[in-house]
Amino acid sequence: MKLGRFAVADNLMVAVLRDEHWYSIQALLPHSDSSVLDALINWEKLQVEIEAAFLSGQLPVVATEARPVLPFQPLSLRDFMLAEDHAINAARGFVKRYMPKLLPFIKLFERSGRPFPALKPKPIWYRQPIYYFSSHTNLVTDGDAVTWPSYSEDLDYELELAFVLSKRLYNATPKQALDAIGGFLVLNDFSARDIQLEEMRSGFGPQKSKHFVNGLSSTVVTADEILPVVNQLNGKVEINGHTVVETSTEQMQHSISDLLVHLSNSERLFPGEVFGLGTLPGGCAMENDHWLKKGDEICLTIDRIGSLRNTIK
Repeated sequence: MKLGRFAVADNLMVAVLRDEHWYSIQALLPHSDSSVLDALINWEKLQVEIEAAFLSGQLPVVATEARPVLPFQPLSLRDFMLAEDHAINAARGFVKRYMPKLLPFIKLFERSGRPFPALKPKPIWYRQPIYYFSSHTNLVTDGDAVTWPSYSEDLDYELELAFVLSKRLYNATPKQALDAIGGFLVLNDFSARDIQLEEMRSGFGPQKSKHFVNGLSSTVVTADEILPVVNQLNGKVEINGHTVVETSTEQMQHSISDLLVHLSNSERLFPGEVFGLGTLPGGCAMENDHWLKKGDEICLTIDRIGSLRNTIK
């Protein structure tokens, strides 16, 4: 099922999508804080109650003037990089934009049909899932405006699939890992590219290049609908209504269960933690060369989950 949260007048309302209409399930969450995460944590029981309420005609339709809001406040936000094509092509894009004198040497080598070795991820990337902690507090959702960071000239977007936990994990087995996933969202990992490389060279990973804002879709789709097809989802990026890239989730170096088994090894994970699966191949301007400008509307879409639309100001 697809869940969302809306602001109606001064109230927050959790709703479920059915036959293209949003229905409030607020009455079924009397002890919650009105977030989609509450619904996911109690999903096994709540799903039965929702179906019974539909049969009895008890669920009201959400008002047309409702405004989508962030579905829940994440407890943390970690972002992986799982697509080798993205890693190589983005690295090549960095060279082209910020180190153009090196590009002819790379092109000469790549006539062999092989990527330039320095563009490939480090060996550890192939052995285990690699991630960084991003900011889970500076978030926008569908329809919100994004303020261009004052210290950057090159604002980029990154189309990603993300998921949220609805159960605790510790030293998880692959089955326990998958059972703990509550639902999936669209993530836009906004990036200030012109300062990212220098921050990465510091040895501490991205900082101001990433932490100024992230986007999460206002809709969440329950894990039971997405996990069977998680490697077969199509995605696209649109800028001002024009499609600039179409891509998919089929290229992942590590499985989702591998991620959570690795993370939960001697480490406790909690409901509400969000995990981005990395940019889909071609899903950023560093790869496709379609850069943002102030006033642009950026829309990221992943099949079965929904869209995340923001205006840059």
